[in-house]
Amino acid sequence: MVKKCFLFLVFVLLFSGMASAFEFSADTITTMNGGQKMAGKMYFKPDKFRMDMKTNEDMIMITRIDKKVMWNIMIKQKMYMEMPFDLKNKPKVEEKYPGEIERKEVGRETIDGHPTTKYLITYKIDDKKNQVYQWLARDIKFPIKTAGVDGSWTQEFRNVKMVAQPDSLFEVPPGYTKMQMPQMPGGMKLKK
Repeated sequence: MVKKCFLFLVFVLLFSGMASAFEFSADTITTMNGGQKMAGKMYFKPDKFRMDMKTNEDMIMITRIDKKVMWNIMIKQKMYMEMPFDLKNKPKVEEKYPGEIERKEVGRETIDGHPTTKYLITYKIDDKKNQVYQWLARDIKFPIKTAGVDGSWTQEFRNVKMVAQPDSLFEVPPGYTKMQMPQMPGGMKLKK
């Protein structure tokens, strides 16, 4: 579950194309596989991001690139796991969609109160060309929605607030106990 949530967070950041100077909060809704939804709340500062997720149990993931660490916080248990964050996994912040080779305007819509320009983006990964739709909010210069052209997934930001975020959001809450990684027989630790 932790890996799935981390991949979701990286997915959101990689494919949003946001500028590194932004600080914001937003509700997130990702729809995959014909209707399976994952909702959450994201908070972002340069080198710090937090994702509050509503899954089988509420969970918080905080990534601190500045400290090279990730915390998976289990609210119900008042516990957290700490994992190292390898800087090679740091999401790239780009003005363009990663691997973008073409961007074509295909329409204009209003989404969550924001006037948007809808683009058809062609991008290349390895030698394979892919396409997505992206709705760029013209008032806040932010990609408020991205979707697979085939309809297999959609990722949306709602209630976007472009304001400074308090540093306290990016710390383990007081009173939480650190959970130790389990050890294998003979003193060998499980790989993280």
